[in-house]
Amino acid sequence: MRRKTPQIVALGGGGFSMERERSLLDDYVLSLTEAARPRVCFLPTASGDADHYVVRFYRRFSPTCEASHVSLFRRDQGTSGVEDDLASHLLAQDLIYVGGGNVVSMLGAWHAYGLDDILRKAWRRGVVMCGPSAGSLCWFDEALSAFHGAPRSVRGLGLLPYSNCVHYNAEPDRRAEYHRFVRDSMLSGFAVEDGVALHFRRTRLARVVSARPDGRAYRVERCGRSVQETSLEVAFLGAASEPPGASTSEPSELALARAGGASRRQRRRSTLAGGARAAARRGAATAAPLPA
Repeated sequence: MRRKTPQIVALGGGGFSMERERSLLDDYVLSLTEAARPRVCFLPTASGDADHYVVRFYRRFSPTCEASHVSLFRRDQGTSGVEDDLASHLLAQDLIYVGGGNVVSMLGAWHAYGLDDILRKAWRRGVVMCGPSAGSLCWFDEALSAFHGAPRSVRGLGLLPYSNCVHYNAEPDRRAEYHRFVRDSMLSGFAVEDGVALHFRRTRLARVVSARPDGRAYRVERCGRSVQETSLEVAFLGAASEPPGASTSEPSELALARAGGASRRQRRRSTLAGGARAAARRGAATAAPLPA
């Protein structure tokens, strides 16, 4: 069997949680699996496993994929044997899709369940990894998180030896703060707007793609006592005549996670993976919709 190349697609924001119509970024990620009906597992940990987020995932991926999700905030199976279940399930996927929200809480939960090591192993085996916002930040050595307001440096899984900043066009203070952190001590890295994604093969940036014709991404590097920001070449995934699939008026993943508080009070119980699709369908009638 041909050994698969490790790949990560890091979205500045976008995908099924932010795009009203067909998601060009999600289509791009699915194409990397080279599977007719890919096995796709969603990790909504950063949102606290928000019901509305999980339901929207199934609506997007179930028609064309073998979709599942893993919840770390439900008590259906307790903690006995969870690590073994997680490993066998995640290592069998073609694509692991990490949702947005609180990256600090997500990384803490992953570490508690041994999920961080499983994800590293899955990546090395060639399972495609992707995600927006927190689902982008987590793959890097360092990242800038502003979930609770004041920006802070966060240590990620370290699969990519750079820093990362998301929502670069949607949250006005991000650019200045990212420059400040890089100038002080943070690793040089990449800043990405909503609707734009960085595609890494192993640890090398192979391509930058966008669901918006005007989407941008940047290389941000420390140069002595200053910071140099360089625009990267971006490939628009849509036809020149069609409107962009992503809308910057949509909420960031931070807003999505905060909105999930109401829907979590309506949460229905689900199994770790096997009963996930049925649980999402049952929850669809009561789950709060994503904010518009």
